[in-house]
Amino acid sequence: MSFDFTQFGSMVFGDEEMKRRLPETVYASLKKSIDGGLPLDPAIADDVASAMMGWAIEKGATHYTHWFQPMNNITAGKHDSFLSLGKDGKTCLRFSGKELIKGEPDASSFPNGGLRNTFEARGYTTWDCTSPAFVRDGTLYIPTAFCSYTGEALDTKTPLLRSMSVISEQAIRLLRLFGNKTATRVTATVGAEQEYFLIDRALYERRLDLKICGRTLYGAKPAKGQEMEDHYFGRIRLRVAAFMRELDEALWRLGVTAKTKHNEVAPAQHELAPIFDTVNIAGDHNQLTMEVMRVIAKKNGLACLLHEKPFAGVNGSGKHNNWSLSADDGTNLLDPGKNPYENMQFLVMLCAVIAAVDNHADLLRMSAAVPGNDYRLGASEAPPAIISVFLGEQLTSILSELAEGHHPNRLARTELYTGVPTIPPLKRDDSDRNRTSPFAFTGNKFEFRMVGSSASIACANYVLNTIVAESLDEICTRLESSKDFDSEVLSIIHDTMRLHGRVIFNGNNYTDEWVSRAESLGLPNLRDTVAAAGAIVSPQSMAVLQKYHILTPVECEARYEIMLENYEKIIMIEANTMLEMAHRELLPAVVRSAAEAAQSAASFAAAGVRSTRVPELAQTLAAAADRIANAADRLAETVENAPENLPMLERASYARDTVKPMMESLRAAVDEAETLVSKGNWPVPSYTDLLHRV
Repeated sequence: MSFDFTQFGSMVFGDEEMKRRLPETVYASLKKSIDGGLPLDPAIADDVASAMMGWAIEKGATHYTHWFQPMNNITAGKHDSFLSLGKDGKTCLRFSGKELIKGEPDASSFPNGGLRNTFEARGYTTWDCTSPAFVRDGTLYIPTAFCSYTGEALDTKTPLLRSMSVISEQAIRLLRLFGNKTATRVTATVGAEQEYFLIDRALYERRLDLKICGRTLYGAKPAKGQEMEDHYFGRIRLRVAAFMRELDEALWRLGVTAKTKHNEVAPAQHELAPIFDTVNIAGDHNQLTMEVMRVIAKKNGLACLLHEKPFAGVNGSGKHNNWSLSADDGTNLLDPGKNPYENMQFLVMLCAVIAAVDNHADLLRMSAAVPGNDYRLGASEAPPAIISVFLGEQLTSILSELAEGHHPNRLARTELYTGVPTIPPLKRDDSDRNRTSPFAFTGNKFEFRMVGSSASIACANYVLNTIVAESLDEICTRLESSKDFDSEVLSIIHDTMRLHGRVIFNGNNYTDEWVSRAESLGLPNLRDTVAAAGAIVSPQSMAVLQKYHILTPVECEARYEIMLENYEKIIMIEANTMLEMAHRELLPAVVRSAAEAAQSAASFAAAGVRSTRVPELAQTLAAAADRIANAADRLAETVENAPENLPMLERASYARDTVKPMMESLRAAVDEAETLVSKGNWPVPSYTDLLHRV
């Protein structure tokens, strides 16, 4: 059955529906806010609410919710019906402008880093009119921001919305300096590639670690992982194809431009990539994508795993954040054009990004810090924890030549010939791709490859917007005060390469040589979440975030506390899950297998059958059981002794430095035992089952 493409966006209260249902003056006023970033006129709220409710009811909605994104990488919302009591005591349908604009969830029940006490519960959600409302599962979802009673941002979206205005203001300054008089607004755009695993639902239900933690805490290496490199871009299996088709159709109805789907490198791993959109809509769409993925997977007898490292020893999952800047006159500020060596506006923009990344590498690294990412970054499968910029040979050469006062030569694009007459020659791109780089230029955008698969993209993008805005601010100030514009442009390029050229690296980021070189250059290497979290409260980071009104110092401190608290909680939950599995499932299985082997050895001896291997197996299994029991005891002790009343940094550090090593020791003991125990005795599905039974 073919999909009706006219249904794309059918569940979205988008521009066409607004234009059709709203009075002309109301529509014009709302569009000024959406397209021009102007304040919303409260006088139009009732008209918009009435039209939105009428449309939603036609789509089967009975309830509405303010859909927001608290600081836990997921979404939230309470669902209220459209029913209300009139003055005559009769029920009626009602949805007011006040209800559209403002909601009041309990702010103390979400991560807030001390911004709200339990007795100070009031918080507000407020309508983000730039992101369209949609209907899903009988509810009208209204995208909103979330703030405290005293105005502090309690979500990931508010600082993102703040940063959009800042980057637009500074980018417009640059365009004006280079003679552009038509653009009025510049928008940061993003395409977020979502990687994920699909496994059989029945097998998933038999793994407590997957259900509780989203990753396997135990698991011996399978006979076949990704060694054959036969999964990437390979044939999509029928169950997976059915899931992908249903997912596409569900997302298309919700206005999510799911474009590309394919197998990823690891077995059972896949990717979905959308068409780029403005950063706030892209963020909303990515959150929606993750939610819908889980639902559609369950309907198809599958489980969707969004953890960054659900399986040890195979590639983990990331979320490549393709970031660019586009003006409302069609100008892409990161498009080099046909002659990048002559495109000074582009080269200055490039310098702004390079300086921003070098100046705030620690803050950018922080923006990708979630506990699951600690298992992925630097594992020769993903970018290292060191931030560097890939430009490619041509752009690097152009900047270097200009910095030295030379005029770069135009490099002709090479034609590639396959040797097959029927295949036309291909124009080779100006530079190759570098899949090992954490921050790579890829034609007309930068691909920030560090973001974790489970994470919201909001933090990465408000950081990018802010630090690049700062660089543009400094560059524009120089150009505006210069008496010789062209000479100052060259000086900016020269200064950028002299001061920040160290961050450009076009080689293999996985090598030990690069780690050593980066250290000698003074580039930060923040290997884990605890180390990376501190960047948001560094004086330099707090200064830039406060200067451009993205986050106040108090809001920065809150996010720091939340990151550490979340890390500590996750590690302790994983440790307790490991103990439960070890005590109730895995250790009994090893003991049972040892007893069976011992009984077999005794039976052999009684029957006069000579065997050395069977008694040895019994001894080996008994020793394995002892190692598991001892390792579990040590882990239990570290959990029991975990500090409770110390500062959050000390608690998170204890989880990282004391609890995690004990977890690794217990896993090693269990994984070794798994290779000795018969399949019939092992109580949980193996890696082979999980990765190859879809």
